[in-house]
Amino acid sequence: MPMRINHRPANRSKLSPRKVAAYAGLAVGVVVLICALVLLFFPDTYINGYLKNQIIKAFTRAYPAYSIRIAGVHYNIWENRIGCDLIALTSIDSTFSCSIAKFSVSGIGWVQILWRGDIGSKDLNGSVADAREIVLNFRQSQYELRCARLHVSVPDSEILAEALELHPLVEDDKFFAGSKFRRTRFRIVLPQCRVTGADCLGLLEGKTYRVHSVKVNDASFDILVDMDTPYNKNSSRPLMPNEGLSSINKTTQVDSLNIMNGQLKYAERYIIGSAPAEVTFDSIQMLAEGITNHAAPGATAVIHAQGNFMKTSTMKILMVIPVASPEISFRYSGSLDLMDATRLNSFLEVGESLRIKSGILQNATFDVNVTAGRASGTVRVMYRDLAIAFRNSGTGSERGAYNRITSYIANETKIRGTNMPDKSGSMKIGEVKYTRKQDDTFLQLVWFSLRSGVGDAVGF
Repeated sequence: MPMRINHRPANRSKLSPRKVAAYAGLAVGVVVLICALVLLFFPDTYINGYLKNQIIKAFTRAYPAYSIRIAGVHYNIWENRIGCDLIALTSIDSTFSCSIAKFSVSGIGWVQILWRGDIGSKDLNGSVADAREIVLNFRQSQYELRCARLHVSVPDSEILAEALELHPLVEDDKFFAGSKFRRTRFRIVLPQCRVTGADCLGLLEGKTYRVHSVKVNDASFDILVDMDTPYNKNSSRPLMPNEGLSSINKTTQVDSLNIMNGQLKYAERYIIGSAPAEVTFDSIQMLAEGITNHAAPGATAVIHAQGNFMKTSTMKILMVIPVASPEISFRYSGSLDLMDATRLNSFLEVGESLRIKSGILQNATFDVNVTAGRASGTVRVMYRDLAIAFRNSGTGSERGAYNRITSYIANETKIRGTNMPDKSGSMKIGEVKYTRKQDDTFLQLVWFSLRSGVGDAVGF
């Protein structure tokens, strides 16, 4: 009888759902591990390839008037620090550009930010940022701002700027030649500026600008006014301190501003290529307190300052400025000690076409009040043996019949050669009378007001 053979399929093991989930989890784990290893050992590849392009695209969409370039992005996972070798920002119309040679920021929870897809202020509580070789070009106004190093620490509430410098992009002659109207050129150098007690998050968010203390060492301020061109009557007037503060929409508060060993040079140019009229202050020590734009009526900022005037005499000044006042109002008083009056020739010979031949200033005190742009007050100047000579404004010479006659008449009949207290203690007190001109800056208003009182006492 034939034998029947049954052919049965071989047994095949079936994967249970549990095993499928286990294998899938293992595969996902391997992928995550590989990604983690890539980010751990080769983070720059991902950042420079994908993340950087996403940042650039997001910035371009948000700010279409600007273009941005980022180069050499790095991430250190151990130190939780991200940085880049270059950030370059340029406006489409080329009127503004900014470049940062080195930039890094640490202390930010990147995982939480990537998970949520946005960044909040609490994510920056532990952040520390450093930037080097910052250059901002304002081509329309012909100025450049440089900073060698900027350090911002949110946990320490501190901001440190080193080698901060503001200067024109061109030389003085080209700077003034760029306009047919009068301009003022500024050169400002701050070797070090330290801000403590800063509301760094408020600064970053643009909500408030509050700091406890600003300290500046060895600052230099150089101001030059082009007097040989007319003032543009259609331009806006230079802002006074209270106007500048009130123009800031956000709350601004600086408890104290301290300048140590500063320098100030104020000069007026009357002829292209010639030496300007100038006054200088050296070894400036200044403390300003109560600077704010949100204060109760009657609140004031108080400034105490002293410096070496014209490298020969110590000037002290106290200034009180109502910060909440809508008009140009402030008060200042001070003193000046022993001085050889001929040291003023660096300004008078060019600015006033006269030369002091001799004269000794014993001391001077002043008290000036400015209300709605009108200055009034007194200047008490004690001096002796003053003699002057008028000069030709073109050649600078004292020669010529006209100059000699004018000088003689002035010395004999007009100016007061000596102004010392008589036996009764009385002497000529100079009266301050000056109204702010359309183009006067704050420093010019202070200087011209004081000069009017000196002129009244001397007889100019």
